Amino acid sequence: MAAGDFPFGFSGSGDPDKPDDDLAAKIPLFTELEKLLSWQGGPVNWDLARQIAIKTASTSDAAVSSTSATSVAEALRLADLWLDDATTLPSGTSGGTQAWTRVRWVEATLPVWRTLIDPVAERVSGAMGETLQTGLRGVAENGLPPEMRAMLPPELAAQLPQDAAGFQALLGPMMGMLGQVGGLLFGSQIGQALGTLATDVLASSEVGLPLAPDGVSALVPANVEAFGTDLDVPLDEITLYLALRETAAARLFAHVPWLRSGLLSAVEEYARGIRVDPEQLQRSVESFRELDPSDPEALTRAIGGELFDIPDTPEQQRALARLETLLALVEGWIDAVTQAAAGGRLPHADALRETVRRRRAVGGPSEQTFSALVGLTLRPRRLREAAAVWEALTETGGVDERDALWEHPDLLPGPTDLDDPQAFVRGREAGGENPVAVIEALAAAQQRAPVEGAPQPSQAEQPGDAGPDNDEPDDAGPDGDGPDPAGAT
Repeated sequence: MAAGDFPFGFSGSGDPDKPDDDLAAKIPLFTELEKLLSWQGGPVNWDLARQIAIKTASTSDAAVSSTSATSVAEALRLADLWLDDATTLPSGTSGGTQAWTRVRWVEATLPVWRTLIDPVAERVSGAMGETLQTGLRGVAENGLPPEMRAMLPPELAAQLPQDAAGFQALLGPMMGMLGQVGGLLFGSQIGQALGTLATDVLASSEVGLPLAPDGVSALVPANVEAFGTDLDVPLDEITLYLALRETAAARLFAHVPWLRSGLLSAVEEYARGIRVDPEQLQRSVESFRELDPSDPEALTRAIGGELFDIPDTPEQQRALARLETLLALVEGWIDAVTQAAAGGRLPHADALRETVRRRRAVGGPSEQTFSALVGLTLRPRRLREAAAVWEALTETGGVDERDALWEHPDLLPGPTDLDDPQAFVRGREAGGENPVAVIEALAAAQQRAPVEGAPQPSQAEQPGDAGPDNDEPDDAGPDGDGPDPAGAT
């Protein structure tokens, strides 16, 4: 090797007595990291995540044929018509029906994934950045440990500074980038997980979240065909059954205003309980020396799923219980409504229902990968119990009363109610609770409540004999002008 030539594709000044002022810029690993760490858009490098997800999803992707697109559109439109008899919620497909490729699923759902994952990533990546900065600061202050220097090729070790001051000058430019390392790590892992999920997911709403743009219902024909390979059911019937589930979900998310924010707030509550294991982070940092900068997937392999395999705190357990219950109620309602619409119309409705239930309860490899990544289980563990609650409510109170429970989250069954659906229904009957009446009473109470800052009636118009110095509220009953105790909240 000639003087001044260096391995790994970079070169020095050629003068051993003259320090190289820009050594970091000549190291390929540092150069690639600098590019990746230039992301400024939040705790996850979503540019990187998108690139990896699309690359992963596109390996076996193909354009949707005109025949498949027509079949999906017709199935979604017919399914939406059938649902008119099964639910009081109106159509939610104001944005149209679509047939997506796997890559299109990635691109269309990324905005919601970003909203969902960023709160979790912010906590974890922040802790990771602090750990990495601490480690490099120690190297800058104390120099490279002898055992680490011995692991480097002799030519490279000879060019590295020999004292702490030299290392501080070398590593100084990198210190500002390390706060974004967490975004890089999350971006690579999330991209891989979403790309894998795209090869398996059947519809925009299959994971129980409103992933599609507002008003859009979509199926992924390539995945639907793969799903039906081992089923002794005609593909048209499978497509129509899945279309019923998709359009039912579209109705629910379009006409229950608080549902989207309720799901996302449960995730945010989960994120607030995250605690990072510093020892696991340290092991991940140490694995960086094994990276091959020429291999774009080396970072993902070096990190592995264990980096984010963080034990749940009590706060997280409560948030996850809330999230899992809400997901179960969503999927249970979709399951019950779909069956009501499909029964008597689709010959294999019962078999398809059981197949989908098992698929959602167990989850495929892609969902398991995603769960290990962010610690969130998006599977409705209690789908059957939730569906039983909705069906029991339909039998006793009808479709109107069943769907009216979605008017307010406090009306929904809780985790203990799923243990005994019939007991929940009997309790509502015994208490005489009619959700429609409850909602009307709440609305009436809000209308009667005085508006802050609004002009008040004159004393002559005030009910009762309360004088100007009397701050006590009027006690008029239902026949008076005061608040009705029955409408109190």
